Amino acid sequence: MKHGKRYGNILSMTLIAALAFSVSVMPASAAQLDNDARSAIPLNVQQLIVIDYRAMQNSTAAMDLKARVLPPELKQLEDALKSSGFNENHDVEILAFAAYRAGNGDSTKVVGIAQGQFSVADILANFKKKKIKFTSIRNNHLYPMGSSGMLVTFLNPTTMLFGSNDAIRPALDARDDLAQNFMDNSAMMTAMQSVDSEPLWSILDQKGTQYMMRSLLGQASQLADYDTVKKRLLSSSYTMNFDNGVKFSLYVITPDTFTAATMSSLLNAAAMYEKVSGTPTEKQAVDSTTINSAAGKLEVSFAASDSQFSSLLQSPLFQSVVK
Repeated sequence: MKHGKRYGNILSMTLIAALAFSVSVMPASAAQLDNDARSAIPLNVQQLIVIDYRAMQNSTAAMDLKARVLPPELKQLEDALKSSGFNENHDVEILAFAAYRAGNGDSTKVVGIAQGQFSVADILANFKKKKIKFTSIRNNHLYPMGSSGMLVTFLNPTTMLFGSNDAIRPALDARDDLAQNFMDNSAMMTAMQSVDSEPLWSILDQKGTQYMMRSLLGQASQLADYDTVKKRLLSSSYTMNFDNGVKFSLYVITPDTFTAATMSSLLNAAAMYEKVSGTPTEKQAVDSTTINSAAGKLEVSFAASDSQFSSLLQSPLFQSVVK
């Protein structure tokens, strides 16, 4: 099965996964990527997820829930990071996952980026002690990450790139100016600048947005109106805020007021279906969600207390989404 098809499953869980990261997490600083990290993301990025990893470590509930909903591709990268001897509780401050399209098809590859205060000399000494040998791509030294099949390389003393061999090579080509990178993608860079002040954020390109919205709409995506407007969904982003409960905001960019209004109507229809057929907890969640559109932008907002959100996580709706 191609990565593109599997990645549709990743996108189908973006909202729930984002909420999952937030349970009982204390407020955190912005999750921002440095220029080396940005340059190692290939141009055709489909989704970028950036998390303040320290915030997640403060919550056992968030970590347990993350283990339940994290898609296999991302979990494999995170497990590889842990198996390499890094102390994720102290070393890693920012953790990012970038899914990018490879070639002209829908196939995607995923790389991980970790930022933090790494003791590079000690890490390399440990690799040498264990007789772990590196391979080279130009001036980049790549070390195997345990038995995971993943590789890791340091872009600078505070930033490392990791992933499978076939995923990390194009990323290094982008970083070494042999191919265009994320910073050449003006649309995604603009989207990032509007959300990267938050501790958890994600941006999605057009294809990623179409995957996600089809999943959010559920049965409503079968309506003719969705087929009419889906190609007019340009990009999207979401953010989390953890002050005084859980606050989630999703923004979808369209080229005109009509498209945004149509998507708003479709999402409201889907919400009404859940309100009629859902449990009391799910109905309360719908009541806590607002869906609006203006000037070509669709906005979905959700707010709940920690206790209300914990109840939602036990609901049949949540269970069905994370299967």
